[in-house]
Amino acid sequence: MTEYNMNLEYYENRAADMTVKLLEKLGTQEVRTMAALCELTSFKIGGPADLLIQPASVENVAAALELLRADTYPFMVIGNGSNLLFSDKGYRGAILRIADNLTRVEIEGTQVTAEAGILLSKLASQFLESELAGFEFASGIPGTLGGAVYMNAGAYDGEMKDVVDWAEVLMPDGRVERLSNAELGFSYRHSRIMEAGGIVLRVGLKLNRGMYKDIKAKTDDLTEKRTSKQPLEKASAGSTFKRPAGYFAGKLIEDAGLRGLSYGKAQVSPKHCGFIVNNGGATAEEVLHLINVVRKTVRDTFGVELEPEVRIIPEIPVTLV
Repeated sequence: MTEYNMNLEYYENRAADMTVKLLEKLGTQEVRTMAALCELTSFKIGGPADLLIQPASVENVAAALELLRADTYPFMVIGNGSNLLFSDKGYRGAILRIADNLTRVEIEGTQVTAEAGILLSKLASQFLESELAGFEFASGIPGTLGGAVYMNAGAYDGEMKDVVDWAEVLMPDGRVERLSNAELGFSYRHSRIMEAGGIVLRVGLKLNRGMYKDIKAKTDDLTEKRTSKQPLEKASAGSTFKRPAGYFAGKLIEDAGLRGLSYGKAQVSPKHCGFIVNNGGATAEEVLHLINVVRKTVRDTFGVELEPEVRIIPEIPVTLV
């Protein structure tokens, strides 16, 4: 038996054992095997995950994690999958998905409590109807609230740090901590939750009273800017690279002569060079090759190192998330 087949058998056996334990704890509606990751990400790329767990409650998130950690079973947590690039071979472990399974929202005046799985776009729509202002910047970000807080997502001069009051975070030791805005340690596309290895469960937001027409006008204006400048008609993971200090990634890529550069079905978007898009059937290998070409060309041309904003997930994780 080859080493590859031996490793495959090992992971299959571990997945089978963990599936039994999860089904006993959570039930059949919350656990799937061999789930296609291309169906769970905006890039539409990725092979199968051994296990997919979609807890129906915050309590079940904790229960699933307790089982995974007790068995030292490899896992990672995702939201809407809007900034992820998974391997074509898939993920040898469990994907714990907090998305449309956890979407409860409570609004009391200008204070909001929301579960981590709700999409930012749906939350923004609720705020519009409730005439709550300050969240317009997030209306077009294609992710969940939990993922947005985790990475301090932002757009058009707004960031999650501007509206988050507190977040309930499940820590690796099983404790749930309510962290204030200051304790969350927000910075550019970063929060302290990343270092802590925590998982956002619920978020408290503090907004402002506004008028429906003003909120809608601002939201519509930002939507028009996105649709006219960004390749939203193509599958992608949003901005491929973080903004380097003093520069704009898209401008550097364009000035390096890379607009429209293709490798297989992956392409530097002709519409916005800061996006690498999937033209239909692109592989992770093709996207990674293009990312490396872009980074090397920009570094050699301008001496600027581009850092990927998209999270690149290998087949077998080195450490638990």
